[in-house]
Amino acid sequence: MYSAKLSEFAGVYGPNKMRNNFLLLSWTIAVLIPCSLSAQETIPPRLSLGEALEIARSSNPGFLQTRNDEALADWNVRQAWGQLLPSASAAGGLSWQGSGETQLPGSLTLGDLGFSDLPSYYGSSYSLGLNYSLNWATILGPKQTKADRRSTIAGIAVAESNLLQQVTAAYVELLRQEDAVRVAEQQLENSRFNLRLARGQLEVGQVTPIDVAQADVQVGRSEVVVLQTQNRANTSRMRLLQLLGQPVDQDFETTTEFELTEPTWDLAQLSAMAGGGNPELQRRRSSWEASNIGVSSAWSQYMPSLNLSTGWSAFTREASTTAFQIAQQEAQVQSAYSNCSFNNELYSRLANPLPPRDCGQIAFTEADRNAIISANDQFPFNFVGSPPSFRMTLSVPIFSGLSRQRNIEAARLQREDLSQQIREQELQVQADLAIGLENVRTAYQSALLKER
Repeated sequence: MYSAKLSEFAGVYGPNKMRNNFLLLSWTIAVLIPCSLSAQETIPPRLSLGEALEIARSSNPGFLQTRNDEALADWNVRQAWGQLLPSASAAGGLSWQGSGETQLPGSLTLGDLGFSDLPSYYGSSYSLGLNYSLNWATILGPKQTKADRRSTIAGIAVAESNLLQQVTAAYVELLRQEDAVRVAEQQLENSRFNLRLARGQLEVGQVTPIDVAQADVQVGRSEVVVLQTQNRANTSRMRLLQLLGQPVDQDFETTTEFELTEPTWDLAQLSAMAGGGNPELQRRRSSWEASNIGVSSAWSQYMPSLNLSTGWSAFTREASTTAFQIAQQEAQVQSAYSNCSFNNELYSRLANPLPPRDCGQIAFTEADRNAIISANDQFPFNFVGSPPSFRMTLSVPIFSGLSRQRNIEAARLQREDLSQQIREQELQVQADLAIGLENVRTAYQSALLKER
């Protein structure tokens, strides 16, 4: 049984001051009450410590936020493996160019070259590309992210351990306050009995009215103690519900009881258990492993990197009208016919004339017109392929202003700091175990002395 120290009662507050304090507390409670509470798991009417721990694991908002980090760490590992695969890209597009003059580099235009009244053009294109990059940091990526994931999981274990410790302490505190309420109520019953006894003795003249007044004051003090202990018990209950991630307006009965047993632990045994299972120690060791890989990864800034890329592309280009192309082809055919006729006339004037060419075969036919129209019919999917390309690049860093050495030293110092943090945590665990074991033994001996 836990004991509660009875506080002294003093009526130092007047009616106005008590009313003001009540209004202040009421306003504070109104501010802290949220507008709405999301649906939560209902607390069972009889709540054991084990059930409280399970509810806290599944409902405490702070712990759930920390536990979500594991999913992100898993994706970081997948991403690191994905970096070892080539990347692929695809692109497509549409284009339009209006009719009119087009300026060439310099001051010339297409009109100056005899290409005037150009039509508008429609175009489409696509491209496919593969790219592969490899360096030492990429190779170490999966190993680095796996170490980071182990550190994250260890951090989740630390958060879970802290939560369970807080819930256990809150549960025990609630038990203590409930015992204090029972002690205060028993003291109140004793005070009321003493008051009735004093009044009876006053009637027979065994005590004075002062003795009755003192007994009455003691009843008032006991009532105040009961009120205060009930308030502390309700506060402890609300704090426990808060840790469980539940609304604080639920009522339940605590069922877990603790028996007084002699501690038989051995410090060496506890130290061995803590060395392999202390969550904070495991987290720091996992962080050191990740930082050790980070040092190796920092050296990648001195190593070459390889890049391979290849690609395919195609395009279409279609004029809004083929009149310009047909007219251009007709002009070329007419020019060829004129040249042929001129050459035949020139050949006929030679001393030994050459046989004339048949200029009648040089003509712009309907088939030529249809060929121009058919060749122009490209937009949007009659693509013309471009030659494929391939490129390999090997980059070797030479000098970067000492930034690489600075990054390596920073990684080394971080690893050294984590080594010291591990040693610090080991010393703290050993000290906490030794002190805690002594405190438990002292508490056990004190409890035995009180039970005599």
